[in-house]
Amino acid sequence: MKEEWKRLLQLFWTFFKIAPVTFGGGFAMIPLIEKEVVEKRKWLKSEEVTDVFALSQSVPGGVAINSATFIGQRIGGIKGAIAAVIGVSFPTFLIVLTLGISYFVFHDHPKIEAAFLSIRASIVAIIAYAAIKIAKTAIVDKSTFAIMIIGIPALFFIHPIIALLTGAFTGIITISIKKKLGYKAKKDRKEKKKKDENEPVYYSGTGV
Repeated sequence: MKEEWKRLLQLFWTFFKIAPVTFGGGFAMIPLIEKEVVEKRKWLKSEEVTDVFALSQSVPGGVAINSATFIGQRIGGIKGAIAAVIGVSFPTFLIVLTLGISYFVFHDHPKIEAAFLSIRASIVAIIAYAAIKIAKTAIVDKSTFAIMIIGIPALFFIHPIIALLTGAFTGIITISIKKKLGYKAKKDRKEKKKKDENEPVYYSGTGV
């Protein structure tokens, strides 16, 4: 019981620390979650966190809340999900409440406007960094690279949910075709290195 409460407190505190920087719809928290959950706490693997982010974007709700819910449930069950959601929600609630109260006093102040302008620019950099980090685990062969290349311009014309569903459907078809052709479907980048130490294996449709 003591260990369980300790884990719940760790989940709460981890997301409590991350929450104040969840500008940009929660995408800015992705590198921080990976650092805390994967590198520091070692609760999940990098590939698992990438799957959580993909799933969080494919269901209704904010990325921050959804990610906290999935990760909390994975680590501590229902109680873990509740602890993570409270942790990620509480700081945001306090910040929004404070900003809402002070908005009518400071919203026309030049320095405040300049600060928010810089914050928006910084968030773009953080989201780009998160995209690069996720790409390192999500792009494992030529087929996943092709899906990314096609998906980026497609997002300008179709809804993100449709893009995710299309990507999932394309992945299922791609893996099925590879299996029928006798090729090995990679699940992560490390797999190729491990296999190369033992025997040659085909990892993509071109036999690379």
